[in-house]
Amino acid sequence: MRIGELAERAGTTTRTLRYYEARGLLTARRAGNGYRAYGEADLHLVRQIRLLQDFGFELEDTRPFVECLQAGHPAGDSCAASLDVYRRKLAELDDCLARLGAVREQVAAQLARAEQANPRCELTLTEGTVS
Repeated sequence: MRIGELAERAGTTTRTLRYYEARGLLTARRAGNGYRAYGEADLHLVRQIRLLQDFGFELEDTRPFVECLQAGHPAGDSCAASLDVYRRKLAELDDCLARLGAVREQVAAQLARAEQANPRCELTLTEGTVS
């Protein structure tokens, strides 16, 4: 398939595919007329990259998954390097959740304190204005 068809089927743009190619994540074969040519394995690879990016992985973090697929494994996460990336991402997410939990507790404490304040302000918000 040509680059336009790959982009359409993968839900991305030709510009993105060229960028993946420039970063060494995607390799195009050239047809006799010089056009880039891709196969179903390339579609699977691009979908893997896009899925990981949707999960918040940086583009470089997708490299072990791509290399695993290119090595002939049916799933990009069946190689040790891919599992390491998953572990790092989970640790990052756990840290983020812990920080968010701490912020939530602080906001909840501020709210509880504000609700107990005396005297209370009588201003109310209506339709985006203070009355």
